[in-house]
Amino acid sequence: MPQLLIELFSEEIPARMQGGAARDLERMATERLKAAGLSWDALTTWAGPRRLTLVIDGLPAATPDRSEELKGPRANAPEQALEGFLRKTGLTRDQLTERDGVLFAVIEEAGRPTTTVIAETLDQIVRAFPWPKSMRWGSGTLRWVRPLKRIVALFDEAVVPFAIDGIQSGDVTEGHRFMGAGQPFAVKDFADYRAKLDQHFVLLDAADRKLKILEAARAACHARGLELVDDDGLLDEVAGLAEWPTPILGDMDPQFLALPPEVVRLSMKVHQKYFAVRDPATGKLAPNFIVVANVEASDGGVALAAGNSRVLSARLNDARFFWDEDRKTGFDAWNEKLKGVTFHAKLGTLAGRVDRIAALAREIAPLVGADPDQAETAARLSKADLASAMVGEFPELQGIMGGYYARADHGDAIADAVRDHYKPQGPADSVPTAPLTVAVALADKLDTLVGFFAIDEKPTGSKDPFALRRAALGVIRLILDNGQRVALMPVFGSAFAELSTKAWGRPIARLADLEIAEEDGELTTAQTAELVQLRAADVQGRDPVGHTVEDDVANVDALLAFFADRLKVLLRDQGKRHDLVDAVFALGDDDLVRIVRRVEALDAFLATDDGANLLAGYKRASNILKAEAKKGEVPTGMVATGLANQPEAETTLAFATDVARTAVDTALETEDFAAAMTALSRLRAPVDAFFTDVMVNSDVPAERDNRLKLLGQVRDVMGRVADFGQVAG
Repeated sequence: MPQLLIELFSEEIPARMQGGAARDLERMATERLKAAGLSWDALTTWAGPRRLTLVIDGLPAATPDRSEELKGPRANAPEQALEGFLRKTGLTRDQLTERDGVLFAVIEEAGRPTTTVIAETLDQIVRAFPWPKSMRWGSGTLRWVRPLKRIVALFDEAVVPFAIDGIQSGDVTEGHRFMGAGQPFAVKDFADYRAKLDQHFVLLDAADRKLKILEAARAACHARGLELVDDDGLLDEVAGLAEWPTPILGDMDPQFLALPPEVVRLSMKVHQKYFAVRDPATGKLAPNFIVVANVEASDGGVALAAGNSRVLSARLNDARFFWDEDRKTGFDAWNEKLKGVTFHAKLGTLAGRVDRIAALAREIAPLVGADPDQAETAARLSKADLASAMVGEFPELQGIMGGYYARADHGDAIADAVRDHYKPQGPADSVPTAPLTVAVALADKLDTLVGFFAIDEKPTGSKDPFALRRAALGVIRLILDNGQRVALMPVFGSAFAELSTKAWGRPIARLADLEIAEEDGELTTAQTAELVQLRAADVQGRDPVGHTVEDDVANVDALLAFFADRLKVLLRDQGKRHDLVDAVFALGDDDLVRIVRRVEALDAFLATDDGANLLAGYKRASNILKAEAKKGEVPTGMVATGLANQPEAETTLAFATDVARTAVDTALETEDFAAAMTALSRLRAPVDAFFTDVMVNSDVPAERDNRLKLLGQVRDVMGRVADFGQVAG
């Protein structure tokens, strides 16, 4: 079947837009051609510095004929209804068919030549293409990322004729801007197109360009006994900058290696798009770099390397100036600057945020085995580098530069906590393990979560402008990966109290504590005066953004539910069932380590026959009790045994339930959740026998009440391990 080749040739397309453009071209072509009734064998797109290319193999020569039957009004419907249907179908009354008193229209549509569909489709795609930024040029109305120069449109080796804003389709394209001999050339199909691009120094596929960069760069480094520092993000970018990438090894002044390596690498990457190079013997940066040129220089790149070295020296001189000035300035001056930087209109300044993080870090520190004084110190230094000159130039270095600046005066532990307190910033990021760092990192993320929950900026749907999902996942990973036994709800409560006190200027939580003490008759004279002042400040008990103590309680609950959702996502990615997280969270536990252990034990238990059958028994018992609850109060209390005519299965289940309760309670006290599941498994046979041999709804009221009490106790014992009502199945 015929092949379609499309190339949209323009001035340089920004590297960051190329991948998305290739995907958009594929999506738009697929949607429109399918809507026209076309099918094919394979569709592929490519994007490069100056061209978008689309190839479709196996397209038919025409769209298929189409026949569609439309149901219309009844034959005796009002005239207006009939006229509306005829307008819709384009038919006359005598062309309609009547069946069972209803009119039907059969629309026959002959297939259209594929070339006609292609011309229409390309016009629509080009005019509606969703570039993040686009431009108009000349006197035309067309918008494209950069001026569009040529359109190649070949179907079955013949040109598909059409024009878009005066740009006529054809079979002619161009090669490399400098090395391609400067002459356009004609192509007849994709194989010919790709081969001729290679001959004219254009690598069509980004994967080929990346491979060429890596192989040539590593070879150039190896020849000098050096090693390339891999950078996938930079590799993607430079592969979008050069059609015929040619890596060249350059030298730089060794004195710049006295700067932090992150500064050197970022100066190379951000400003110059250079790869860093290291000495494999020491693992440290070498005074070299790799620049990816778009030409093969006649002198082997000597002049290019020298010119790029001079430019890099200028950039690194700027970085060295920032480094020297920052070390003269110091943390006190930076923290003072943060008083004038707004974090959020409703959450105060960055300086206020630092105060909250410091107080929270001090409280969390003993929970994770860190020193409270050191935790507070590290937290107070953690955001200072945001006001430094280096971070002003390279925002990516926030935290990292603070670590460098803190190391000399505060030691390695505090410096590491400052450096790493943003971690983990994503699923692939490492998790800090040092207790001091964990304390500050938890405080930082929890303050973010609490603050935005308090002002009702929670994530909705796919929108999460303040990255709260990432922050919650970071907290979960910090706790679980380090096995830290942190109860979340008290920490949430403390964080909300800090926010109320420091961001909004009135201690709501303090007011609540004083009012409780007043009710208990435990207020001192000073506390009584403080309570009077707080009430006089706001008789409604509200803070400046309109939150009450009750709001804080609701937000704590909402935040815990948010963590439950994030934990479900994490465990689901690990292959665990999300409904088990709900079943365990329903118990009100807020210790993530314990919750995960419960989930793992519950998962293993439900995978057994005993677990599956006991779950079915639980649901049956629960359904009976729910039905009885709708009729009135369900009997509770001690279950009687040894009654006259009492079935053996009832007595056996009663004794088995008492034994299971004791065993489960003992196991839960020691957090031996496997043992708790084993204890529950021993209920499986008695429960099965009970439902087989015993009629719960006995005609004798005393028997019925006793059996309902027994089912309630079975549900209660199982409910100590998890809310089995939340378990699917």
